[in-house]
Amino acid sequence: MSSPLVDLAQTFLLILVAELGDKSMLACVALGARLRAGPVILGALLAFSGLNALGVLFGASLSAALPPALVAAVVAVMFLAFGAVTLLSHDDDDDEAPDAAQTTGRSALLTTMSLLFFAELGDKTQLAVAALASDHHPVAVWAGATAGLTFTSALGVWAGQTLLTRLPKRGLRLAAGGLFVAFGAVAAWRAWSLFAA
Repeated sequence: MSSPLVDLAQTFLLILVAELGDKSMLACVALGARLRAGPVILGALLAFSGLNALGVLFGASLSAALPPALVAAVVAVMFLAFGAVTLLSHDDDDDEAPDAAQTTGRSALLTTMSLLFFAELGDKTQLAVAALASDHHPVAVWAGATAGLTFTSALGVWAGQTLLTRLPKRGLRLAAGGLFVAFGAVAAWRAWSLFAA
């Protein structure tokens, strides 16, 4: 085994590169465009902390215990529901988005946590964490993976917050809703193909 610091750094870099532009980062862009940054980043941190702990402790056995079709179906429903809520919100609400977002910190936290947890359950990142933990320091792997995933999530939230100041709110709402619906459609297709197999 190498040193814990080396394991942490290697895991952080591996996960960071693997997750740049991945669905969890893009989901954080959309969430960051509509919600306060703090609860979204905290929700991402909590979701990834739990996922990485499961990956380190149980390897791939947890994701293997749940039928992949069921996980994909839950992901599809969550993305489609959040997309529908985003698309169907009124443009009148967009003028008050900052104030409205401040009053829904707990909702933003829970939405982000549940969405990212199920979206990443059994994903390549969790499997990579399980594999790394098998021959590296488990706590260092957990810390490096959690830091890498939280960093990409924070980048996504920052991008969403930056877009919020430069794009029309209605266009941003439609783009965010469309992104969630697209992810939901892909997850639904995956669930259907897994159930059909």
